[in-house]
Amino acid sequence: MLDLSVINAMFPPDLPEPADWQRRFRPRALPEGAEVTRFAPSPTGHLHIGGLYTAAVARALAHQSGGVHVLRIEDTDRSRQVAGAAEEFSRLLAAFGLAPDEGGVTGAGEWGPYLQSERRDVYLSHVRELLRRDRAYPCFCDRERLARSAEEQRAGRSPIGYYGRWAPCRTLAPGEAARRIATGEPYVVRFRCPYEFPGRVRFTDRIRAAVTMQDNGNDIVLLKSSQEELPLPTYHFAHVVDDHLMRVSLVVRGEEWLSSTPVHLQLHAALGFDPPAYAHLAPLMKAEGPSRRKLSKRKDPEASVDYYLSAGYPPAAVQHYLRGLANIRLMDVPTAEALAAPVRLDGMRPSGPLLDLPKLHSLSREFIASLSPHELYGQLLAWAEEYDPELGSVLARQRGLALAAVAAGRPDGAPARKDLDRWSCFRDRYGFFFAELFGPPPVADDDRYGGLDPDLVRRIAGEFAATLAHGLTVGFDAGSGAAPTGDPAVDSAREGSGDATPEEWYGALRALAGRHGYAPDTASWRRDPERWAGPPREVANVVRVALTGATRSPDLFAVARALGRDEVLRRLTAVAG
Repeated sequence: MLDLSVINAMFPPDLPEPADWQRRFRPRALPEGAEVTRFAPSPTGHLHIGGLYTAAVARALAHQSGGVHVLRIEDTDRSRQVAGAAEEFSRLLAAFGLAPDEGGVTGAGEWGPYLQSERRDVYLSHVRELLRRDRAYPCFCDRERLARSAEEQRAGRSPIGYYGRWAPCRTLAPGEAARRIATGEPYVVRFRCPYEFPGRVRFTDRIRAAVTMQDNGNDIVLLKSSQEELPLPTYHFAHVVDDHLMRVSLVVRGEEWLSSTPVHLQLHAALGFDPPAYAHLAPLMKAEGPSRRKLSKRKDPEASVDYYLSAGYPPAAVQHYLRGLANIRLMDVPTAEALAAPVRLDGMRPSGPLLDLPKLHSLSREFIASLSPHELYGQLLAWAEEYDPELGSVLARQRGLALAAVAAGRPDGAPARKDLDRWSCFRDRYGFFFAELFGPPPVADDDRYGGLDPDLVRRIAGEFAATLAHGLTVGFDAGSGAAPTGDPAVDSAREGSGDATPEEWYGALRALAGRHGYAPDTASWRRDPERWAGPPREVANVVRVALTGATRSPDLFAVARALGRDEVLRRLTAVAG
């Protein structure tokens, strides 16, 4: 073992002792059974949906037990850091309603700082302690030496690592090590693995139950090169120290870390720490033909968390979906019920859940349909202002029309239309309500008119416009059966006892159809199709396409009422030519 004076000289002279950190980061005063969980991403790339899934599960487990959820940024790999990634984690978690209780780049909390790069002295104290107890040692092997060893190991089909005859510095004489340190030769600090010939290790995983695997036999690096101005620890060492001092009781992380658990357990034991419980989540999968594969950052746009924000999935629906991936029992209940229900680790499967966007669309559609027009408008506007500024500007200027649009075809007590599964679909489904977004209506020879003769299309549009212009108007009559916008100024301006009822308005449309030889109703046309030019819906479709640009829309009377007399006449007259 190195002389204590040599060890102490390797570190800052005023470095605290491990006991000092224990006193500073005292145990948390939490109820019995409360879990402290953490989400600990590395800022080396953008947040993956699998990361959001992990954070959602970890946070739920903490909160439902009366515990605390922490965001820790594991930024010790400075060479691979992506600028702004750490800040992005906090932004995205907050956007999806998954903000931590403490931590993050600027997060408050008594167990911080929460950036590992700002906790260097904490790690140095514990590295020094391991050196003092001969559980660690300096290693002077350069990259070329390590590369040659790895080549030999591959050739002999031996495990890759620093152990046995490929670990010359493990048995280096203390005097020789001290001499090389004194001359300024670069070194790293390695963990002295307790086993030369490791056996099997058994531990409990909260998802997979009892796990048995090969124990660690590798002298891993604890502290990076002394050549660095501020040497930082490796991930393996830093996270073990932090999990203990932040008093994490349950580590929820991806399955890719399962194979590292033996070395983490060894480090806890070497440092005298009680290890936390572990729960390793299976990776999210994607169907590809008859097989399944892991979701890929490079190949799958839905792997990025930003994809869900820009597409406009409501955060509550995404939260619901992530909980459903964890516990399938939560997938087919209402969103409010799913978010209030506990997430159970014993309900999670060791095989990876399938990321199924159609199911997310279904949940999102149901959630949006459950919102009142005012709630829908508020959430839509917040999304549009960031991701579709043109739409956001129109919605902000025309609040009354926007409320009328989302209320169209939804009289009091009627179920909501389920034609929106993302806010990005609003422009396509409801943009026609706004003249700035709709533009000119389709010309008379457009295919959307169902192949009718363009001259007939023009006559139908012109004649119905004339009917509306000569007394048949649409407004917010109290007896019309249609819901007002909720905006007093707009509703008051459009009220009028002389406005047409839906029956009168549709009656005028049927009369127009009859004048052109169309059946008065679908049943009549079906009984004697040779007698009529076609069913009445073909005439209604002309008005529908002229007003909405689509062959399907909310209730046509409700659409016309929301648009107002002048805009309806403008669109019909434009088609009539």
